Amino acid sequence: MSDARQPQPPENTAIEAAGVTLRRGRWTTVLRNIRLRVPTGAVMGLVGRNGAGKSSLIECLVGLTVPDGGSCRLLGEPATALGDDVRHRLGYVAQAPDLFPWLSGEEHLRRFGEVYRDFDHRRAVALAAQLELSLARRAGELSGGDQQKLSVVLALAHDPDLLILDEPVASLDPLTRRDFMRTLFERREPNQAPRTVLISSHLLGDLERVVTHVAFLRDGELQLVDEWDALAEHVRLLERPVGDPALPTRALHRRQVGETERVLFDARSADAPPAAGRALTLDELFIELNAPGSPPGGRKAWP
Repeated sequence: MSDARQPQPPENTAIEAAGVTLRRGRWTTVLRNIRLRVPTGAVMGLVGRNGAGKSSLIECLVGLTVPDGGSCRLLGEPATALGDDVRHRLGYVAQAPDLFPWLSGEEHLRRFGEVYRDFDHRRAVALAAQLELSLARRAGELSGGDQQKLSVVLALAHDPDLLILDEPVASLDPLTRRDFMRTLFERREPNQAPRTVLISSHLLGDLERVVTHVAFLRDGELQLVDEWDALAEHVRLLERPVGDPALPTRALHRRQVGETERVLFDARSADAPPAAGRALTLDELFIELNAPGSPPGGRKAWP
């Protein structure tokens, strides 16, 4: 279906995937009917195991890959036909840094400064110093972690309204990751609107401290998407003997461990007693959703 036939997203939607399906070859479906909306000002964490389809979805969202079905929009425009205004408002960091290996960091700054109208060279240099990144060396001579740092500096130097990051901190040490996470929310002017961020990462402890929303992806399908505060409050894990009548029948995921059944459920919709089960951290919720067991049920589209 073409973008022209898709309904326009609400004005407060920064990113929209409408029924995105992607195939590799004849038999492999990488993404299945992905429907996702990221509201303006949100920090959305996209999480899933290796091979779940996170990078493929991000490539569709930024227009690098054309899906076989459905469409994507960024800041109200089709991802495959972004106008200059949206491009200047977008920052993107790929999983594998896309740099010119023969150029130094400083030369990268000068080249990108010619492309982005709001590129702030002093801001870029200050950010590089904060991340302890040398701008004198050629990109091809940098470690994987320093290449990631340079990619982040280039993505943030024009202070984008929308930032999309695919595993941007995988090679960074904990202290550098902390400083990096802090930069995501820094704006040039105090009166600027909050930045919208979509970030894919395996480091769930880092994400839990900064995200407002979380999307769980498994085998190319969205399992669960919601505000993180709501998930932390309402999603519970209940462990009871197999066949116990107190176990909710409507579950997000269930599995049997010995004589015990572990049921993950949403207290807003499940037939469970009040205060049943225990709350989970983001890491624990990820583990339960990806554990062997019955196929996740009760999937819900958000919002």
